[in-house]
Amino acid sequence: MPDVAVITGSNSDSAIAEKAVRVLETYGLSYDVQVISAHRDPDRLDDYMRTSDAKVFIAIAGMAAALPGVVASKTKRPVIGVPVSGKLMGGLDALLSIVQMPKGVPVACVAVDGGENAAHLAARILGVA
Repeated sequence: MPDVAVITGSNSDSAIAEKAVRVLETYGLSYDVQVISAHRDPDRLDDYMRTSDAKVFIAIAGMAAALPGVVASKTKRPVIGVPVSGKLMGGLDALLSIVQMPKGVPVACVAVDGGENAAHLAARILGVA
């Protein structure tokens, strides 16, 4: 059972996931890293969420950044969204998408490209920091 599931929307987000993984390792937290797009592969995301026993989810996505909200809609466990910087808006589009979740679908949000802080927050949620 991983402590933290790190899910990215695409392979291009792997550098941000690596930032999170490095911090999780310093806390001795177990993790699982997956690349699953909420838009391109919703059935695979459904399957993963149904079977994952992670205690906290870190969802990393750019542009429309639907991934954190979709993950939060499928679990009662904590979800941390990490907006990824983009070419047009510098990540503002992803940031706004993540912080504007509807009532009942909470997602914590860290800074654009803030993989490290997402991992620190996960550690605090788990009570190991």
